Amino acid sequence: MASSHDHAEAGCGSAYFTVLPDCEGARAAARSLPRRPGTRTLDHPSHRPWITGHWADDECVAVTTRHTALAVLGCCPVDAEVLRRHADRLTDLAQLDGLARALPGSFHLVASLDGRVRIQGTASGLRLVFHTSLEGLQVAATDARLLAGATGADPDPREVAVRLLWPVPHPLYERSVWQGVSAVPPGEALYLSADGRTTRTSRWWTPPEPVRTLADGAPLVRQALADAVDARTRRGGVVSCDLSGGLDSTSVCFLADRSPARVVASTWPGRDPADDDLEWAKRAAGHLPEVDHVVWDAHASPLVYTDLLDIDDPMDEPTIGVMDRARVLHHLPGLRERGSRLHLTGIGGDHIAWCSEAYYHRLLRRRPLFALGRLRGFKVLFHWPLSGMARALADSRPYDRWLAGTAGRLRAPLPATVTGTLGWSAEPRLFDWVTDEAAALARDALTDAAAGARPLHPDRGLHTDLEAIRTCTRIIRLWDAMAARAGLPMASPFFDDRVIEASLAVRPADRVTPWAYKPLLTAAMRGIVPDECLSRTSKAQASMDAADGLREHRGDLLALWEDSHLARMGLVDPDILRALAHRPNAPGLKDAILYSTIACEVWLRSLAAHGTGHDAPQRPA
Repeated sequence: MASSHDHAEAGCGSAYFTVLPDCEGARAAARSLPRRPGTRTLDHPSHRPWITGHWADDECVAVTTRHTALAVLGCCPVDAEVLRRHADRLTDLAQLDGLARALPGSFHLVASLDGRVRIQGTASGLRLVFHTSLEGLQVAATDARLLAGATGADPDPREVAVRLLWPVPHPLYERSVWQGVSAVPPGEALYLSADGRTTRTSRWWTPPEPVRTLADGAPLVRQALADAVDARTRRGGVVSCDLSGGLDSTSVCFLADRSPARVVASTWPGRDPADDDLEWAKRAAGHLPEVDHVVWDAHASPLVYTDLLDIDDPMDEPTIGVMDRARVLHHLPGLRERGSRLHLTGIGGDHIAWCSEAYYHRLLRRRPLFALGRLRGFKVLFHWPLSGMARALADSRPYDRWLAGTAGRLRAPLPATVTGTLGWSAEPRLFDWVTDEAAALARDALTDAAAGARPLHPDRGLHTDLEAIRTCTRIIRLWDAMAARAGLPMASPFFDDRVIEASLAVRPADRVTPWAYKPLLTAAMRGIVPDECLSRTSKAQASMDAADGLREHRGDLLALWEDSHLARMGLVDPDILRALAHRPNAPGLKDAILYSTIACEVWLRSLAAHGTGHDAPQRPA
């Protein structure tokens, strides 16, 4: 029987694979991996198995020379001859740092050189790498669940407890939730030794320093985003695009319209009468006469929390993306019927075109008068309390001390929004239904992580930007797999590494200001997106959809806790959760505080649904 991982058709975007060392024993290790119909294998120059898994023809460019093999798997418009020239010149795997930082798209890069192996994903975290010991050898994979299935690993109760935090701070969210399976941080490459016994990592990507002016940076953002869209549309056919009416999806739609592909624009209006997305989407469509604009019935679209009990997608970690899964997938069959081979989203534009106000923590110390003027504007715009602003701006603790301090406040009330916005991050919290046992596990994990924690960048603004990108891509990564399984793959060009780099290189004072909405993307798209569409300064929130979903699906939430896997692990009190399901209007639920708990429960249920042997995790010792 075909696995649910198997792609629906060529080019579906659901490539997943395992990478083996070039040594004796690799064939035995390969035989230990789950082998499903359609499994493909690439060999090392030694003819031992190198990469084994599932991918479509247009998702892989691979070349082999006498001593070297190079493969790019994912979305990347690299020519095989160009890759071959790189392979011919390769004398050290570290030389691939430059190639990885130059290619457009979103992909894994894998190399084999004289018996040594290197594998890396993306700096964004959209494509990840994991590794474990299998048959005495170190083996890597793009999906932690592949390795867990091969080794018989169970979910780690401590890591599951950590995922109950709201939110999960860096670096804890980057860890694998499987016992014995390790994760490679985004921006680092994994090396397998020639004998297959050891691994090491090295950093190939660091964020650019944000020093470019808006005038200098906007053309580079425009080119990077155009290249990202072109990588998906260059071979023509039919592609679909979100056209929400917002600047992000509108930009992608106009860029796709310039390509050889025929575009179907998809607008899903919100249910809130105050939502003006549809009006703006129609304005944009009016400038796209060749685009087929489809407007869906707002009341026919699923609400948040729909179909939680029926989710059986293969997922290698919990994700709050399950809350919106039904909404994300709902329109894909209709778009596929209209001929779409790929669906492009504007997801990531909020992370790229805007940036964190936390940059003003450093700007206040370097340019106090300028920063104070901007901060006054933010105070009015976001209704920040002055006392909270003052405390956040005065807090100069380094990241490790900040993280260590959160361990003792997990049960405290939710902090004011401004505290996290101007600080390192929002402080993690646990709620009443999380047991003391789970709290102790999470507290210990935070304390252990804080002992060696380093921020993603010394500037808390850039740290926060990078953390927001990585947190979002972990959701999108699993949504992409769900969409491919449903028959129409998705892609989010804003999260390509080259687009991220071009955006982060622009000065934060030019990217985030109370006086303009997404000024970087507006400047970058000038001349491509009509000025009328660039003038929008509002953004729909879909809060009514979320509130209605909580009320309408409270029966499903109640059923979720009737035989809770988390309760069997001793991590939650199901009585409190059942009581909450009866009170969907309870204060606090509008802040999504249930999301992380639902994510973990649905994930454990999905493991049981697939009969992986992980349906009854043990209570932690």
